[in-house]
Amino acid sequence: MTLRSRRITVLAERGLAPSAGLKFPYTRLETAAIVREALDEDGADNDITGIATIVSDRRARCAMVARQAGVIAGISLAREAFRARDANASVRAEVKDGQRVDAGTLVMFVTGHARGLLSAERVALNYMQRLSGIATLTAEFVKAVKGTEACILDTRKTTPGWRKLEKYAVKAGGGMNHRMNLSSAVLIKDNHLAALGGDVALAVQRAREIAPRNTPVEIECDRVDQVVAAVEAGADVIMLDNMTNAQLRESVGLIDGRAVTEASGGVTLTTVRAIAETGVDWISVGALTHSATAMDLALDFE
Repeated sequence: MTLRSRRITVLAERGLAPSAGLKFPYTRLETAAIVREALDEDGADNDITGIATIVSDRRARCAMVARQAGVIAGISLAREAFRARDANASVRAEVKDGQRVDAGTLVMFVTGHARGLLSAERVALNYMQRLSGIATLTAEFVKAVKGTEACILDTRKTTPGWRKLEKYAVKAGGGMNHRMNLSSAVLIKDNHLAALGGDVALAVQRAREIAPRNTPVEIECDRVDQVVAAVEAGADVIMLDNMTNAQLRESVGLIDGRAVTEASGGVTLTTVRAIAETGVDWISVGALTHSATAMDLALDFE
């Protein structure tokens, strides 16, 4: 195993970039609580339109269908939404989270009381459309760097209250998670350095002294001289922020496997391939969560 590979493995074990594997981030009870809050927000218990137009014992069968190609995420949340409104509802998922589907693909069948299903429809679709949109965009970035050694990572630019779900969707799309929150790892950015007079070595030293043992230490560099200082200080990860591809390539050569390299800043689907080809290990993309377009899914009643 190379030095680079060992560092990436150790960081994965410490939780900075979790290893591959898709696991829903909440227990069944936690999922129920999250969905209940969403249903309450939507006034699902007092759906006056459903009460006014549908007789109480009317049953219905409906199908969730993908109206565009993409990667599915959020099945557990949709299932819980329907069952929260009808405990006896039958929900049969035809696909799994992380699965790519074509336009027209049947995602799930739902059978139950018509009023209950209709009052859960929007919440179920909101979860599925948002998370599937993130998974789909992530998959596009992953595809764009295929054949290189670069991995696509998310950031903390997530919707408040949705971080675990949105980061789960990134993994469903084939990406990796960066730190979950501020307590997960040290990430020394430009403003932190400014508070220390720009002293890279001192910043890393203080992080090592104060952070819990084995906490990964990452530092942001936007100049090559900072990169040299970060390597000498023993940083685990060096974020190469808003650098040109030439600077990225030079920095990767200077680091030479002594730290994991991460490219960041303004990454798009148009630029990500060339960035990956500079030899960086990770590419973090805020757009995965802050700019993903909702996937077009529909619930059709039969």
